Amino acid sequence: MPIHDHTPSPRGRAFLLGGILLGLLLVAALFTNGFGLFAGHKKAAAEAAAMVRQGDKIVIPEGSPLRERLTVMAASEQEVSARLMLPGVVEAEPSRTAAVLSPLSGRLLELKVALGERVTRGQVLAVIDSPDLAQAYDDNDKAADSFALTQKNLERQQGQAGIGAASDRDLDQARSDHAQAAAEYARTQAHLHALGASPDTRHGARQLLVRAPVGGSITSLSVAPGNMINDPTQPMMTIADLSTVWVTALVAEKDLASVSRNQDADVDLSAYPGQPLHGKVLFVADVVEPDSRRNKIRIAFTNPDYRLKPNMFATVTLQGPKRSQVMLPSSALLMNNDRTSVFVATAPWTFERRTVQLQLEEGASVAIDSGVKAGEQVVVKGGVLLND
Repeated sequence: MPIHDHTPSPRGRAFLLGGILLGLLLVAALFTNGFGLFAGHKKAAAEAAAMVRQGDKIVIPEGSPLRERLTVMAASEQEVSARLMLPGVVEAEPSRTAAVLSPLSGRLLELKVALGERVTRGQVLAVIDSPDLAQAYDDNDKAADSFALTQKNLERQQGQAGIGAASDRDLDQARSDHAQAAAEYARTQAHLHALGASPDTRHGARQLLVRAPVGGSITSLSVAPGNMINDPTQPMMTIADLSTVWVTALVAEKDLASVSRNQDADVDLSAYPGQPLHGKVLFVADVVEPDSRRNKIRIAFTNPDYRLKPNMFATVTLQGPKRSQVMLPSSALLMNNDRTSVFVATAPWTFERRTVQLQLEEGASVAIDSGVKAGEQVVVKGGVLLND
């Protein structure tokens, strides 16, 4: 009998090998998907067993592992004092700040103070050679001479009238001339006193002395020796008495209802950390600033050692009146679509989500303005497990 060779051809062997590989791949895919589906069903079953959603409520069934991971406590009610933190700055008190003006024009001969120097009231600040002052002295000299002349004439007429040698008309004229001369002399002397000049000053020393109207520190200086003072309304320098200063804070419109005069205030300065100042609101502006849309308040502080310097930055904290407020641990708060919410128990192990409005934060606790009432049971730990 002829012997048949059953050995597959090379092409047949390749086809057989491909079939075997395809079968192995199908078996592997079946096992993988089968186990994956089984694991997914197992996880879904576990979640279904852990909590059950009934509308907008979440029920934690008995035996659920979530019961051991959730902490629930009653919302407490405490008396808290609302705090308002505001940006502020140290300022010189306007009533203690004076612009130094020259009463007359002229050339500045000598400047006797420097920027930042402390001066006393009445101290000479500058010496000015003023033609207007020279004219005032000339007017006073003429008035003094006229007064002396009319005085002698009046005495002469009175003497002659006593012996019947003068008429009443001449005596009346002498009295009128003397009264007018006296009035003019008084006017020129008052003018010199208003300029800070003495009528008795010798001719060679008749210079305008500019004196400090108040005691304090030279905070600005705009002249130098040799300058012409042509505009008497332009300040030569500014003096600020810094023994008392203001801390001015800006209050937003939405917070104006929380601010009042004589309210307690704490001031923290960047220059002196850990050394707060305690005071009371002295002034609340009646007008909102048009550019910043904020209201100004001021707190006054004595400054005997000049530690508080104008333009220092400060943080002002206002203490509001105490009131009862619902308090919760901050761990109870959850963020949900840009809203802050908590889970509140409406029945044993039944919770609903509530949106809350926060009032203020006190350390690890938060004051709740609305959304939760005192005594209600709130999830304070593990609430994220109930979150969507």
